[in-house]
Amino acid sequence: MRAWSPEQVATAAGARLLASGAAAAAGGPVRASIDSRAAGPGDLFAGLPGEHADGGRFAPGALAGGAWGVLVGEAWGEEAVAAAGETGVVLVATDPLRALQRLATAWRRALGCPVIGVTGSVGKTTTKDLLAAMLAASGVAVTANERNLNTEIGLPLTVLGAPAGTQALVLEMGMRGAGQIAELAAIAEPDVGVITALGPVHLEQLGTMEAIAAEKAALVAALPAGRGVAVLPAGEPLLEPHLRADLTTVTFGPAGSGADVEPGALAGFGLDAQPVHVRTDACAALAAARAIGAQPAGEVALTLSEMRGQRLHLDGDITVIEDCYNANPLSMRAALDDLAATSPGRRVAVLGDMRELGPGEDEHHAQIGAYARDAGVELLVAVGPLSAAYAGDHAVPDAEAAAVLVPGLLQPGDTVLVKASRGVGLEAVTGALRAAGPANLGSTHG
Repeated sequence: MRAWSPEQVATAAGARLLASGAAAAAGGPVRASIDSRAAGPGDLFAGLPGEHADGGRFAPGALAGGAWGVLVGEAWGEEAVAAAGETGVVLVATDPLRALQRLATAWRRALGCPVIGVTGSVGKTTTKDLLAAMLAASGVAVTANERNLNTEIGLPLTVLGAPAGTQALVLEMGMRGAGQIAELAAIAEPDVGVITALGPVHLEQLGTMEAIAAEKAALVAALPAGRGVAVLPAGEPLLEPHLRADLTTVTFGPAGSGADVEPGALAGFGLDAQPVHVRTDACAALAAARAIGAQPAGEVALTLSEMRGQRLHLDGDITVIEDCYNANPLSMRAALDDLAATSPGRRVAVLGDMRELGPGEDEHHAQIGAYARDAGVELLVAVGPLSAAYAGDHAVPDAEAAAVLVPGLLQPGDTVLVKASRGVGLEAVTGALRAAGPANLGSTHG
């Protein structure tokens, strides 16, 4: 947006321009921010209404910090103009969030590059990270969501942060309820849509697996006729009603699935040591990269996002798999499979509640408890009220109690999987293990 005038920014956002100060002499903003403290020179601060406060109240502070300009609700316009003086730009809109989203769509169109949307019940962040790495290794100038900025706020901020000259946008799309994937797809206008997997996530809100599939398939519905590409898991019957004859469909899956892209296509990418589910995600990423004409080759530098499966090697020959950003039956099984395949010693699982599973939550937890035993887990610690159905060796009410208990249960050579839904806060266990030191690990066993 750097080449845009304040008038162009206002038109693109569907906002009114109340002040156009000296900051505009250098051109338009380089990015947008919703944190007034982080909004500096070249930034457009968007003051969005929140649950507890309206961000528009912080517009004067953003302008005082040197922000290029602010986008706020009508109620904050006069105060913002007074703070802008002769320097800042002030835009007002009835709905600042919607204005931010319109601005993102306008910038996406101005970039003119392919857009790849990524969603799914599990694996979307890993797939996004793999895809961005593959494209970068192919010499493509790519912008992708940082961390999990995959919401109706985070996605437009990602788009608006893409510099001129971006050759591909990779946009993870998260979901908390019905209609959100369609909303995100309308902002992003994707050319390629990737659905990583379907699982019983958000059953509490959506009710059935068919409804979950329909929500994820809103990404497929948004693809342009005749040139859009849908990248889908092979053999997923829930997606069959959502296939489109006017799109190219490419499938991916594990070896022997009959998919268009299987792990054999990953030779030379340096991913052989990754878990099976990561290699499957890499197949989805490779299919998406090829869909926009890239031909990735060579080793892929994969850096897993925080708390999404990193392996920590502690004193006492103890390995911790920190995978506690989220959890559902599908991702739990994948993590337990990885534990079974890679642990040379005793397998320990510290598993917390899986949330938002609806009326069948007890059954889902019981099935995962049984799956853990079948996967060779020798010590199972259940954390939280729902996790009682795991029938673990130990049961504790919360992450804090688990952080006290677990260090004393471990033995040299253990591999420990720590996994739960985000709200459980199970990273407290990892923190306790890091802090314990070799003298305190396994202390309850003498």
